[in-house]
Amino acid sequence: MAKNDLQRSVTTATARQLANTTKTPPQMGSITPRLLLKLLPWTQVDSGTFRVNRTKVEQKKAERIEIEYYDGVPAFRSESLRRIPLFSYIDEDIVNRLAKRFLPEEIKLGANLINEGKDKQKFFIIASGQAEVLSKGTHGEDLRIALLSEGEYFGEADLLADKLSSVTVRAVTPAIFFTLDSSELENIISEVPDFREQFQKAVDEHLRVKATVNTHGERHIDLVSGHDEDQIIPETYIDYEEFPREYSLNTLQTVVRVHTRVSDLYNDPYNQLEQQIRLSIESIKERQEWELINNRKFGLLASADPGYRISTRYGAPTPDDLDELLSLVWKSPAFFIAHPRAIAAFGRECTWRGVPPATVNLFGTEVITWRGVPIIPSDKVEIKGQYLTNRGVGTTSFILVRTGEKEQGVIGLHQAGIPGEIAPSLSARLMGLDKFGVASYLLTKYFSLAALTDDAIAVLENVEVGYYHDYQHRNKIEK
Repeated sequence: MAKNDLQRSVTTATARQLANTTKTPPQMGSITPRLLLKLLPWTQVDSGTFRVNRTKVEQKKAERIEIEYYDGVPAFRSESLRRIPLFSYIDEDIVNRLAKRFLPEEIKLGANLINEGKDKQKFFIIASGQAEVLSKGTHGEDLRIALLSEGEYFGEADLLADKLSSVTVRAVTPAIFFTLDSSELENIISEVPDFREQFQKAVDEHLRVKATVNTHGERHIDLVSGHDEDQIIPETYIDYEEFPREYSLNTLQTVVRVHTRVSDLYNDPYNQLEQQIRLSIESIKERQEWELINNRKFGLLASADPGYRISTRYGAPTPDDLDELLSLVWKSPAFFIAHPRAIAAFGRECTWRGVPPATVNLFGTEVITWRGVPIIPSDKVEIKGQYLTNRGVGTTSFILVRTGEKEQGVIGLHQAGIPGEIAPSLSARLMGLDKFGVASYLLTKYFSLAALTDDAIAVLENVEVGYYHDYQHRNKIEK
């Protein structure tokens, strides 16, 4: 029997030819909530340039030593030692001699580089890995003085001290150190007769300046306290930076091209030009958030001062690590920002400890908090070392910021009111038609970011996202 003999009505496939389809506008998987753009306070920059005036820093701040690799072997340049505040007072020739005397040492996980009360103090720089500096407390327990990672150093002030170390230095990961001990120092002393005097003079000058400044390196303000009569009131003044930092607005641009035949004929139910521009603007805003985090000139990660960078102790981000971060940005912290996988890793650590974090609703999105501070998800905080599936192991960072000009925090910079503006600091301009009838539209976004003080940003580094706990009930099942 023929197929048509069984047909009793028009088929749905045929009927669809007479029906309208219900359509969605074009969808884009890369669109994210972009909460960072919503939470940043934005400051109008009429001149295109924003200057941050600060008080003068009297004492040079510590910077990390830049580690370079040649055929997989770590090394550092002698001039990078000048980044150490103490060495800025020492002659360049002596610094170069010191740099040549460093020897590499490989230390296994859990092994000690220096033992308290047994070994002499060494000056060391971490080439790779992590190490903790421990000292005995008043009750005999080990107390951590510092947790150091690549490019950080310890012991420079005790180079000439002929005594046993007062600290233990232990590798918490397999690590490579550059070390300088007393035997190498004796060689330098024999080469430079007045080395000891020069070094001691540098130490004394470093300590003198340190005694006159606060923890931010700014000079103490002379004050008097009390009710005694005939007391001389000290005189003082506050100096400013001679060369304050200036931020120029960054530019994001693209040209959207639409054939006039398309925009004339195919605009129902959605306007083709509007959709092309809408999707392009979404991409611009996604890139804007990436730049605010990762730009090497003004991004949050690049703007974080070395003194406000810490490392996780065990890799996975724990409540202890975020508490340590909060101790750095303790003046009105606004929010954390981290990759969603880093936030998931933190959630696992909280679950393991039985302290599930609270949540809060921001712009219609539920986000978790820690100590009342929201943890904002953003896939623009990159993960290093992950596999192509994007589900492998890797390390990333947690960023904590204080925001607002009044709070001396982080602010976004833009210039509203530009020609052709369709949103604050975002313009769309018709560039014209070419001989093929294609219309071109120039989209431009102007923005930047400024950190008003160093303690407005802190970063938790070396955050491992691939660690999972094995719980007791699973161990029982496997047995």
